[in-house]
Amino acid sequence: MRNGKGGAHAMAVNRAEQRAATRQALLAEGRRRFAADGYHHVVLAEVARAAGVTKGAAYHHFDSKAGLFRAVVAEVQHELGERVATAAERHEDLWGQLRAGCRAFLAAGTDPAVRQILLVDAPTVLGWDEWRALDEESSARHLAEALTALAAAGIIADQPVEPLARLLSGAMNEAALWIARGGDPQAAEQALDRLLAGLRSPT
Repeated sequence: MRNGKGGAHAMAVNRAEQRAATRQALLAEGRRRFAADGYHHVVLAEVARAAGVTKGAAYHHFDSKAGLFRAVVAEVQHELGERVATAAERHEDLWGQLRAGCRAFLAAGTDPAVRQILLVDAPTVLGWDEWRALDEESSARHLAEALTALAAAGIIADQPVEPLARLLSGAMNEAALWIARGGDPQAAEQALDRLLAGLRSPT
């Protein structure tokens, strides 16, 4: 009896692992194609075929091409937020953390996945509200936290953080898109430094 239960458990674990592997294969192939071709040129059945799974399995995991795209956007957005946070954590001082995090966000404009998936397609495919919600859960949240800490330390003027975070986030999204379309990353960084410098309280 124990062997029977053990065998059933092993089979259940194996099925769960297979489902997870199928989902990850679809995500990886979908991400590659969305980044290279853009949302409107991707066909879910072709993604499934290239990932080595059936079309039915693709629909089981994601319901539709839009469902797969939404999952890819969330993955890329999460990775961008982690990239921003990692860059900031390399610095001990709060101002250095803000600059490094903002620079990391701008640099992401040269990443094909960030450019095509997050900056070009996501706002139109998902809609502005959903795209903003995803942004606020990742990189925008890190920005708001950094500004809150800077205001508390007196490094920038004490002020409502939310409108300032939204202004900076919008400016950086536009700058990252400009870089993605061939703009000069160094010029964008210099403009960003001048913009941030204007926030500092007189010492």
